Amino acid sequence: QVHLVESGGGLVQAGGSLRLSCAASGFTFRSYIMSWYRQAPGKERELVADISSIGGSRTYADSVKGRFTISRDNAKNTVYLEMNSLKPEDTAVYYCVRLRGNHWGQGTLVTVSS
Repeated sequence: QVHLVESGGGLVQAGGSLRLSCAASGFTFRSYIMSWYRQAPGKERELVADISSIGGSRTYADSVKGRFTISRDNAKNTVYLEMNSLKPEDTAVYYCVRLRGNHWGQGTLVTVSS
């Protein structure tokens, strides 16, 4: 079955960087668009970024454009989210998602201190 496992979250100071990883298994990874969503305390989940199956097309939420970069390695069945210039408002649980079929990882917590 589809399995998505995020890693790389943690506590970082404002202005710092983190790199999230999502290891995928149970499906043909290279055939699917992959996404990162996040949910901040008391807020709804929101799309952060997504990437096409071969990585040629990427979209970002306006709030992270220029600071976050999504990428993928289809040989490793892994999608990444490089997060730079982090702000306290980036604090959230970050989820790796395969929207087709509505598959979500367990999430990884990112906390940005001011």
